[in-house]
Amino acid sequence: MTESDMSALQWNNKGVAEYEKGNFSKALSHFTNALKVEDDDGCKEIYYQNRAAAFLKLRKYEKVVEDCNSALKLCNSALRIRCKALEALERFEEAYRDAEIIISSDPNDEDSRRIAERLRKIVQERKERSHSAKVLEMLDLAFDMNASEKEREIGMNNLLVLARDQTGAEEIFKKEGVSKIVQLVKVEKNEGVICSAIRIVGELCGNNFNRTKFVMKRVGLSWCLELMNNTSIERVNASQYCLQNILNTYIDMNNKPDSNLNEDLCEAQKEIDTIMLCLSYSITSRTITGPARDAIIELIMRNIHCVTMLDWAKRFVELRGVQRLMEVASEMEEYNSESLLYITSSTRTIASVCLAMVYKNVYKNCDDEKTFTNAVDEFIEDKLDLPDIQSKVRVVVAITTLLFGPTDVGNAFVVKEGILEMILVMAGTDDVLQQKVALECIVAAVTRKGKIDAIINQGVNILKRLCQSKDDSIRVRALLGLSKLGSSGDPNATTEPFADGVTKELAEACRRLLINPTKEKDMRKLAIKGLSYLTFNAEVKAELIEDQEAIHTIIEIAKTGDQSVLFGVLTTLVNLCNAYDNEEHIPEMIEFTKFVKYYFHKKPELDDNFEDRLCALAKAGVLIAMVSLTRSLKIWPVLENLAKTNQNCKELIARVINAICNQLELREIVVQQGGTEALLSLALDGTVKGKKLASRVLVHLGLTIRPEVAFPGHLITEVVEPIVKLLNPECSVYENCQTLTALCNLAKVDDNMREHIFKEGVFQKIEGFRYEGDYFLRLASANLINTLILSREVAIQYFEQDNSRVEYLMLLYKDENQDIKFAAAAALVKLTVANKEACKKVFDSNFWLEFLRSLLTNPSSNVQKMGIIFVLSMIRNIEDFAAKLIETDVIDLLRSLSKNDTVQNKNIKELTSIALEAVAERSNREAFIIMIRWERDVACRSRDVGQLDRLNHLEKKLWVYERAKNVPLNIYSEFGKILTGR
Repeated sequence: MTESDMSALQWNNKGVAEYEKGNFSKALSHFTNALKVEDDDGCKEIYYQNRAAAFLKLRKYEKVVEDCNSALKLCNSALRIRCKALEALERFEEAYRDAEIIISSDPNDEDSRRIAERLRKIVQERKERSHSAKVLEMLDLAFDMNASEKEREIGMNNLLVLARDQTGAEEIFKKEGVSKIVQLVKVEKNEGVICSAIRIVGELCGNNFNRTKFVMKRVGLSWCLELMNNTSIERVNASQYCLQNILNTYIDMNNKPDSNLNEDLCEAQKEIDTIMLCLSYSITSRTITGPARDAIIELIMRNIHCVTMLDWAKRFVELRGVQRLMEVASEMEEYNSESLLYITSSTRTIASVCLAMVYKNVYKNCDDEKTFTNAVDEFIEDKLDLPDIQSKVRVVVAITTLLFGPTDVGNAFVVKEGILEMILVMAGTDDVLQQKVALECIVAAVTRKGKIDAIINQGVNILKRLCQSKDDSIRVRALLGLSKLGSSGDPNATTEPFADGVTKELAEACRRLLINPTKEKDMRKLAIKGLSYLTFNAEVKAELIEDQEAIHTIIEIAKTGDQSVLFGVLTTLVNLCNAYDNEEHIPEMIEFTKFVKYYFHKKPELDDNFEDRLCALAKAGVLIAMVSLTRSLKIWPVLENLAKTNQNCKELIARVINAICNQLELREIVVQQGGTEALLSLALDGTVKGKKLASRVLVHLGLTIRPEVAFPGHLITEVVEPIVKLLNPECSVYENCQTLTALCNLAKVDDNMREHIFKEGVFQKIEGFRYEGDYFLRLASANLINTLILSREVAIQYFEQDNSRVEYLMLLYKDENQDIKFAAAAALVKLTVANKEACKKVFDSNFWLEFLRSLLTNPSSNVQKMGIIFVLSMIRNIEDFAAKLIETDVIDLLRSLSKNDTVQNKNIKELTSIALEAVAERSNREAFIIMIRWERDVACRSRDVGQLDRLNHLEKKLWVYERAKNVPLNIYSEFGKILTGR
């Protein structure tokens, strides 16, 4: 036999022989020739692996890695060789990773364990040396006052990254990084460097008691608080982060059951007590900034439930912490007095959350609960005892804040004897400030459940009168009060208070307040809340969208994430987008819809001209605002009412983005402005409806934009989970088809994506559609299966998890629709190529012969080709398949294809010849003799003398070989050639 006639397997065998003799260069040449043979016999990974072994002996390590990488695309058996080559190349981290994979697949492999342990030590030492050198370099750069400001900022940022790794943190600590930072922040002017330096100290304290202990002794609590007392939000946040990490470490010490150092445990408790005491007394400090006060209250709120071992919630109440919080809650920026505390626009909201947190932790004990309410009562009584009107106004402001925190307590005090009367008297005065404070309290009170009859009975006439006020701020607040009362359904509150045209006038007033930069922040917030009601009216929406200045203001307010106005902003945007279904409204908008029903007589108007509004909002930057808002939205899981509010806000954001994405031409803008990441966040966390809406938008993006563009980087794998969850028999056929098609587009990216989609349990979802009668759903299911099992790994696991899946594909193949039939056939063939068990399952069924015949007789050359591949894979995996095949008419069908000159696809003829040769080669002796005799009969009937002679000659050769007990494989190939006429 000439070298040109040698098969890949023969070249490989020659290479193995030379390798065993130690002739590695010759072996290398033979393995290379095996890889050059065009016929793919399914063993390429072996040839790559063998050549890699030869390269390894020749110390050509880069070549070893290349060949192993090629082999690993087909199977995992080349890992050992690649591991050795990578170690020789001193790529120890990669070598260690390979060793770990080998151990995970074979835990009893002691040799690999020894190699992995050796590599682990090397990797660890290299990592420590690398971190040490890097830390030294960055310390020199960051603290070099002669370096440029930009260089020092880069150095400090790199140190921060290193500090987040335990090895790096220890190196910074050993090189006196803490002392250097303390000295630096005293003289540093660059805010970025200062903030990074503070955060580094926080990272050093994280999860390390000894380093935290050193920091507290060397630096002290006062250092953190001094740095926190700043107007720079970045510096305040960095200091808060540092102090929170210190607290986390101390609290964790108390939660460790194996903490055997009693001295350390006592010290941790002492430090926690000191920190919490200091924070508690700082709440009402008149020397700290507003942002610092917010940060201090947040620290108390976040940690008061963690230090249960010290019963700190109870201690906080006993130390008059509630009164201090109420003092902060009563602050108003309108009063210009030297005795006022500095606050921000968020301070009262944060104080209300903290009050709720304290109350939640003392509520479990009846006596402690009374202590809490007694503290609130004491604060109110002390203020009311003072003769000035300012003190009474502060009481109402504090109660309003309380209504947004522990609502039970707030409701109890608002209806307390004398309090409600005082509020209503304030609302009826001519003092605008008193009117404003009283109206805000009424709005907050009627938002809460129950106990509002007194307000409805006594306050409705006052609110109606104030709706006619010449002061816009009062009119808007009165509008909000009436709308809240309207939502109660009380007949006394639902009489028509507005004359014709007043609705539009109020909307215009809200717009004027919104765009007027001279108005205080609270006014703009109220304007937004007013518009959230009024934009149910189609005329109001039409006029608002034309006011570009107002739209831009709404969007800018949305970007701030101010939670006191967030719901109103989002509700307004939802109304502008018509982002709710017909006859469906968001549960949290029920009070708005009731208000509209009572006051405007018409149902909320889903007007037909909203597409233009969507385009206008998109161009105005609403998507950027929604993305920014999603990133900044905070959730307090320990406070159910606020957590629920934020979840509802997420749903509103999802509704706005979904409405915009319903316009095909706007989808690219969503991707360009970072909407994908925001949508993923919304799809994973929120209300059930909100998650579904966000996931649906991800589907729309996956349908119309290339997956790599729509979901860049890591997002492409992370979006799979929410999209797969959308597959549900309860969804419409159209929705499920869209979801399946989007997944199909994702699956076309590469094998990694196909395997990721498979791991999300997509097949279990698809199987729920097996009895669906819709053609499109069955086709989409078949196409997705067909795409997913392009991955050999998926094809293997697909069958192993549930052997009924082969039957499902067979069932799909019987479909009358040719597209479904083709997709199912392709999937079945791919399964049998990849999975031996699938071949057995097909062969055990009564369907395999019918299936094979239908493939080979199909007029489509693509389907015929699948039939031939099916034959080859079944022969390879099923021992007696060839013998069974001889007993059928399939051989005639294959011969017909091999000799049919009308077959346009030349590959069909070549593949058929190979299949016939394989049948001959794998048949047992009896079946082989039967085949020869059948062919002799055919030759006799057709009087083909030449064919008859060739068959007789072949049978004699077989007899001779059998007597010698050495039947060569080429006799079967020779018979195959005779069959195909080659």
